[in-house]
Amino acid sequence: MSDKTTCAVVGGGPAGLFLGLMLARAGIDVTVLEKHADFLRDFRGDTVHPITMRLLDELGLFERFDELPHSKVETGQFDVGGRLVTLVDFRRLRQPHPYVAMVPQWDLLDLIADAAKAEPTFTLRMQTEVTGLLRDGSRVTGVRYTGPDGPGELRSDLVVGCDGRTSAVRRDAALPIDEFPVPFDVCWFRLPHDRDGQYSLIPRTRPGRALIMIPREGYFQIAYLIPKGSYAQLCERGLDAFHRELAEMIPEASPDTITSWDDVKVLDVRLDRLRRWHTEGVLCIGDAAHAMSPVGGVGINLAIADAVAAASILAQPLRNGQLTNKHLEAVRRRRIVPTVVTQTVQRVLHRRVLDSVLQGGVVQPPAALLKLVDRLPQVTAVPAYIVGVGVLPQHAPGFARR
Repeated sequence: MSDKTTCAVVGGGPAGLFLGLMLARAGIDVTVLEKHADFLRDFRGDTVHPITMRLLDELGLFERFDELPHSKVETGQFDVGGRLVTLVDFRRLRQPHPYVAMVPQWDLLDLIADAAKAEPTFTLRMQTEVTGLLRDGSRVTGVRYTGPDGPGELRSDLVVGCDGRTSAVRRDAALPIDEFPVPFDVCWFRLPHDRDGQYSLIPRTRPGRALIMIPREGYFQIAYLIPKGSYAQLCERGLDAFHRELAEMIPEASPDTITSWDDVKVLDVRLDRLRRWHTEGVLCIGDAAHAMSPVGGVGINLAIADAVAAASILAQPLRNGQLTNKHLEAVRRRRIVPTVVTQTVQRVLHRRVLDSVLQGGVVQPPAALLKLVDRLPQVTAVPAYIVGVGVLPQHAPGFARR
């Protein structure tokens, strides 16, 4: 089986679906290929940031988004000697929605996919896994895939890799990459809760341990940070020791419901960045171009902003059949500064905070910072802006607005 589209988008995550929606609204024939049968993935983050909600406003989708069950996070607080100190305050942002919305990412993706399906030039193919790139000489001309009806080929003027940190597109395109050390992996698991708990951007920590607790309907989704490569040692200590650790850190939950290590999924956390995001006929964005640490929950911001930039720059040349490498490089140029700045901040936090915690240390905010926050609470808007808006935020192009 072989067919044709103007733009083949590989991966139905935030970057892929937002890009597909915006290009389709520009009248471009776009096909998104997603290897899974649905968007239900526990290890997806649930944070929808102020800048993403502003984008939903611009796309005419915020009212539908606001109808989804969600909770709001307005501050990030740190426990200092039994006193909760606000270090991050989204309420101080000059944004139409000054908070972080906690919405399961699959609900957001379903919303964007439904909106895109209303566009006559949009196609979403589920259960369709891209296995490689098609080439004509040095130029990429489409993708090979395996779908419900077997293997096939999809020819396209452009392939956009939005397939995450294990991207098949960037691997087959052999794009050069820089990798940075990360001191931790993440164990993901569910715990039923006995009483409500509050999400916080600031992890709960104990010497040698850290976790982030995401409240969902009827359970908590837990991101449990462990030293890099230490999962085998965690298992050797046994489930009883694991239960005791969790009970100490999460008194709201019932850790005994973890009856096997099969209930725990381990994610190899990566932090990397492509030196070049494109080659002829192919472009990578989002985690496929720059895998982000989960610190701050900002990966979705970067991925969606990449999609907005790509749609803004590429729509006209795709529509006119005049796409060149200069257009593809322009996407990287627009997005490289926020990518580098964000990853640099994450690397500093890895070294200064998480590495110390996971090595058994206890981290407290510097006394000078606490005094500054007490005297000038408005400074809490600075980290709120970095997390909730980011560097060089993007606006939806005019053709995509409703």
